[in-house]
Amino acid sequence: RGNWIGEAPYKTGRPCSECPPSYGGGCQNNLCYKDYRYQDPIIAETDETNEVEISQEQKPVRFYPPEPRANKPIKPKKITPETYMTQVITCETKMRDKCRGSTCNRYLCPAGCLYSKGKIFGTFYYESSSSICRAAIHYGILDNKGGLVDITRKGRTPGFVKSTRNGVESFRKSKPSNAFMVSKVTTQTLDCYTTVAELCHFKKPVSHCPRIYCPAHCKDEPSYWAPVFGTNVYADSSSICKAAVHAGVIPDERGGFVDVMPVEKKKTYIGSLKNGVQSESLKNPSDGNAFRIFAVKQ
Repeated sequence: RGNWIGEAPYKTGRPCSECPPSYGGGCQNNLCYKDYRYQDPIIAETDETNEVEISQEQKPVRFYPPEPRANKPIKPKKITPETYMTQVITCETKMRDKCRGSTCNRYLCPAGCLYSKGKIFGTFYYESSSSICRAAIHYGILDNKGGLVDITRKGRTPGFVKSTRNGVESFRKSKPSNAFMVSKVTTQTLDCYTTVAELCHFKKPVSHCPRIYCPAHCKDEPSYWAPVFGTNVYADSSSICKAAVHAGVIPDERGGFVDVMPVEKKKTYIGSLKNGVQSESLKNPSDGNAFRIFAVKQ
């Protein structure tokens, strides 16, 4: 009986409550025992243990230059809707809804407008809530195949007369309202030397030019035969087709169609080098007006 500790032969031991400090051990199963595992280990001194700090061999640090970033390919310039003068509309488009800003003068109507539901008011002078395309059919400049139509705003008109023309019925309006007229758009092929001053110079309130077809290879024509004055807005003494290459609305190697809008003259035209064409500067021209040039959506 009693507490036992150790290996056989077994010895009586003391309960844990009576373990003397000299044991330096612990208590297991309510018995005192000595355990050398809890004593600090004796470490033999060596040269290494007396060193304050062991020097480490310094390895050279390699520098790796950052890899050059690959340049992103430059995307070709996209022609935005603002680059076009001609606005594409539907049979029901009203002049007052679509007519915004300076490019409010040329529209492309779809086919099939003869029997559409777009209403028109007036005869020759059409009220601004009228369908542009059906007004053009009523006036006689378009048929049911659609096509291009030019618009001239006429300001406030006292009244509008009804009539039926070319299969389209127009309605009467007795209240004063803003009006517009329609006109036919022709197409004309030019050489590299024709100017807006010769073809369709500016007249207030607005002038309409034909749709123009430019030949290829106008870029290298000498400036004394085909000058270009200005950037974005050009003096009307400029070559139309060479200015079109400068503006980037047609490629020089192919030529193509452009729309031209005559505008009032500027005091100063700034020259620049664009698309292989050097335009010239011009200050305080004594006569003439100006023009803007636009791409045609193919």
